[in-house]
This record gives sequence, C-alpha cells and structure tokens, in this order.
Amino acid sequence: MSEGLVLPKFSVGVGDRFAHQAKAQLAACIKAGEAGVEVVPVWNKSNREHTIIGTDPNQTRKAADAAVKELGWDKPYFLDADHINLKTVDRFIEPCDFFTLDVADEIGKPAKPEDVDAFVARHSELIGTVTIPRIAEPFQTDVAFVKGVANKFLAAVQDAGKIYRYLVEKKGKGKFVAEVSMDETDSPQTPVELLIILAAIADEQIPIQTIAPKFTGRFNKGVDYVGDVAQFTKEFEEDLAAIAFAIKRYGLPENLKLSVHSGSDKFSIYKAIHNAVVKFDAGVHLKTAGTTWLEELIGLAEAGGSGLEIAKEVYREAYAHSDELRGPYATVIDIDDAKLPKPEEVDGWTSKQFTDALRHDQSNAAYNSSFRQLLHVGFKIAAKMGDKYLNALEANEEIVAKNVTTNLYDRHIRPVFVGK
Repeated sequence: MSEGLVLPKFSVGVGDRFAHQAKAQLAACIKAGEAGVEVVPVWNKSNREHTIIGTDPNQTRKAADAAVKELGWDKPYFLDADHINLKTVDRFIEPCDFFTLDVADEIGKPAKPEDVDAFVARHSELIGTVTIPRIAEPFQTDVAFVKGVANKFLAAVQDAGKIYRYLVEKKGKGKFVAEVSMDETDSPQTPVELLIILAAIADEQIPIQTIAPKFTGRFNKGVDYVGDVAQFTKEFEEDLAAIAFAIKRYGLPENLKLSVHSGSDKFSIYKAIHNAVVKFDAGVHLKTAGTTWLEELIGLAEAGGSGLEIAKEVYREAYAHSDELRGPYATVIDIDDAKLPKPEEVDGWTSKQFTDALRHDQSNAAYNSSFRQLLHVGFKIAAKMGDKYLNALEANEEIVAKNVTTNLYDRHIRPVFVGK
C-alpha cells in the first residue's frame, strides 16, 4: 500500500516552539549517527501552539531547512502537521510532509449501523479464534465484540480517511507520511482491538506509516511515565506483534510502526521500548521528545544575568496565570499547587537553584516536577515577550544549544534508539 515518501525505521518527533533550536536538535541526531544508529528528525508543532505563539508552519519549515543545510544533513527529515483535522489542515499543506491525523473527537461516536455491519461482513477472520503470532494466547471474539469495537472506532477511522483523501487531493499521493492517533480514549486497546482498527484503516486505504495507540499509565507533558512499567512492556510488545500481523494480513505499509505520543522524558519506559524494538526488529517514533522549550529556559537561567531574570519572569507570570495556562493541557499534567514555590522565593534563586528545580534529573533532591510542568505549559508567557525572549535566546545561543542537544541525545535518543 505504501508509495512515495517513506519514514525510516527510527524517528524522533521534536518540538521547536520558537523556531530557534533546529540546529541543536539536529546535532543530537548527528550524534546518534556517530553512535551507529540512524535516527531522523520530525519537527512537529500543532495548530494550537502556532496560534498561541503567533507563528506559522512556514517558519518551522524554514528553520528546519536552514539547520539541515548548515549542518550538511543528507538523510531524510520531516515536518509534522501535528494533530490536524479538516478545519485546521490547510495552512500546513504546503510546508509539511508528515501529517498526524487527529480523530480524537470521533472516537466513541457510533458509526452508521450499515457501515458496522459491512465491516463485520468483510472481516470474518476477526470473529472466533484470532491467533496473532508472537502472542502466546489466541483471542476469542464474537460478532458482538467486533461490532462493539467497530462502533467505537470506525467513525474515527472514516474521519481519518476523509482527511487523508483531502491531503492526497491537495498535496499528491506519496508526497507525505500519514500517522493516525488513537491514544485519546478511555482505556488501552487490546491487541485484537488494535487489529480491528488496523483492518478498518486498511479498508479506508490509508497507507499509515505510524499509529499511536493508547497505553496504560499517564503520559504527562515533560515528566516521567506514571504507571506499571511491566504492564506497559506487555502492551507495547503485543502492539508490535499486532502491527506485524496486520502488515501481512491487510497489506499495510511494511514500515508501519508504533508512535509514542507525549513520549518526552518517559525515562522509566525507555529501556522497555528499546528492548522491544530490538526483540521484534521493529521501528518506533518517539514523539515530542526533548522538551526543547524547557531546555531553552534552563540555558537562559544557567547563563545568569538577564537570562536568569527572563526565566524568573516567565515563572512569575506563569504562576499568576496558572489556571489559564493549564486549561488546554489539563488531561496531560498533574501539578501539585502545594509544591509550587512562590514567585517571591524564586526571585531570590541563583542560577543553580533554578536549573536544579527545572532540569529533569530525578536524582537531584531539588528537582520539582510541579514547577517543571507549570513552566512546560507556560510558553505563552515567553511568546508574549516577543523579541525580548528571542533576543535572549540568540544572545545565549551556545549555552542554550548545549542544553538542547545534550538533553535530546543523552536522555532520549541514546536510551531509546542506541540502548546505552
């Protein structure tokens, strides 16, 4: 089913909210190559983030292209229209070549009964004993079960089909990578449920190259995974098995791989992900890795002087507008207000005190996950600063870039893809 543009085996989705760190991010991918593993960058920025900051996808494209040219990167790279739908996609069509089809609003909405019946009639292989290679126990299903899963996800898949066909019409077949996100639902999909979803995607003739299922646990923004690592490991490996089976059974693209959304800083599951992709000889897309915006703040604070003052100002304003900033991200943050330092206290901090609280080093007793999460959603404050913030990034480019590259490579790329 796959034609044209192909996403390589290992890819890392990196955000660059202020379009100043593309070179530093790409440097981390170059370090992966030096370690013997090709990891390609996918720069992602959602419509919501562009709207909040007041930027345009063409700016992200320009920054990525400039970094690639300056560093002599001769491997693939992509620009992701992150979480788009038919209402928001148009501004992304020209500059982007990777589209995350956001169908969250349709998940759980009943499909047309005749469409569900037709799906069940087409897929008798999903009824009864379903054996997926490399999963020990076969699954037992019946018509009611398959209908129930189809009723939950079929409308969403059909919506993805509409977005995909619109993109083909506007951009051309084979000119972009398609990802479907199914992670915004109430509970993790079982392997057989994922298989049913993939059958529906194949029916819609969407040549997806990555899929983001729902996993057990909390995938909060910019902090570690919260949940049962053993259960995640089991689900991840079973999803790999289901994908491998679906590729053969339904003719989906051979490079179809799992995408881990809000994958940044999920340190406690990185070893499990690495081991699983080695075990199954599979690919993986680690999305929104590296928390680049926070590394910018860390770099500014580390620089001291006016850089530290800007970092403190961002926190002061974020604290004052906490409810407003948290609103859009309420489902992916867990902030304990009692653990948030008062701005007056932070105003007296040294560079080290600020960076110790913010940098995601769980071995440091000063690390404060609530402080980190509030600043994570506080990028709107920096956006309002305009040139004041951007000029500070440029004035302190070396120290900021060092933090961005080190964080992305040492804490993300190396454990997931290199395995060291």
